[in-house]
Amino acid sequence: MAAGGQDDTQRPTEGGHERVLLSPPDVGPLEESYLLRALRSGWVAPVGPEVDAFEREAAERVGTAHAVALSSGTAGLHLALVALGVRPGDAVIVPTLTFVATANAVVYTGAEPVFVDCEPDTGNLDPELLERALHELRAAGRRVAAVLPVDMFGSCADYGRILPICAAAGVPVVEDAAEALGATRDGRPAGSFGRAGVLSFNGNKIITTSGGGMLVSDDGALVDHCRYLSTQARQPVPHYEHTDTGYNYRLSNLLAAVGRAQLRRLDSMMARRRSHRSRYAELFAQTAGVRLLSAGDPTANCWLTSIVVDAQATGWQAGELAAHLAGAHIETRPVWKPMHLQPVFAGARALLTGTAERLFATGLTLPSGSGMSPEQLDRVCARIGDFLRSRPARNRNLPGVRPAQDAESVGSALSTS
Repeated sequence: MAAGGQDDTQRPTEGGHERVLLSPPDVGPLEESYLLRALRSGWVAPVGPEVDAFEREAAERVGTAHAVALSSGTAGLHLALVALGVRPGDAVIVPTLTFVATANAVVYTGAEPVFVDCEPDTGNLDPELLERALHELRAAGRRVAAVLPVDMFGSCADYGRILPICAAAGVPVVEDAAEALGATRDGRPAGSFGRAGVLSFNGNKIITTSGGGMLVSDDGALVDHCRYLSTQARQPVPHYEHTDTGYNYRLSNLLAAVGRAQLRRLDSMMARRRSHRSRYAELFAQTAGVRLLSAGDPTANCWLTSIVVDAQATGWQAGELAAHLAGAHIETRPVWKPMHLQPVFAGARALLTGTAERLFATGLTLPSGSGMSPEQLDRVCARIGDFLRSRPARNRNLPGVRPAQDAESVGSALSTS
């Protein structure tokens, strides 16, 4: 699921410059006015009219009939899986290239995450590998309870291929759209694919409620069940009575007010991020060996812009550019470290081509926040330009860079990582 926490504090640096961050919150007077109005209303508990309105407005934006506002995107993934009947011993297919929350939500249910590799152009779940994984798991007698595609960096996965594959296998899809609010694919908004979709409003997302999330779906019974579980599964009686294990997962009314203001600004914030991506694309256009992830997707929300560096063509590695920008007080990050490489999932089943590992080794995410000023963007681009001019492209082999692996050479069976 979408990126983890980060230091969102702007720090003064040498020369009076503030550190340019990857994707800090973009809030201002509108959010302040909504929050103050909610505070003055007296509704400061985890429910209230702002929550109700935020759910209606988010569902309308995503194009679903229902929504339930939650404390995090992770909570939404967990509740969706519980509501779909995922249980201990089940297998749930998860992209290996994602934030750990996607896999953690599976573990919360007692099920086993099975990791599948990604497409090289987008970093999204590879539909062909998904189909193979489903076949092999079922042949081994495993119950596959759900598939959790992730819309990487704000670009929707290939649901035109994923949904028919899952439907044929009788497996429900839960869309991890934590990074993709506002994006579309084939005319449908992110979050509207599958039985349920999950959004994140973490502090670094395209819109934020400080912390929070939303489960969206056309399935009213599923959403009602998730809402029930999210309030400690309290029965509708005067005293406290519980017949199910519930969770404290509801969103605060105050934070929902911030989310409503952010949702009003979503289109303008997406436009800023898309403009940043266009600027980066122009900057690297003449640099052989550098490409942008999802460069051909005009409907992405451009939450984060990531480049992929072929060091044999450029003569430099992504980490060298990262170090250069860090020296100029500019934050960058690698793309996600694949789940099958994480110590917590050592030995997990995985179907791999090596693509996610190569993206982790060669990818770099650049400052993308909608609040980045023109002067800050100019500064980032100037420092990148300085780096490129100091390192003319040259063909050579660099230590630690593995040649691309042909997907056809990968074994056909699921293996432990």
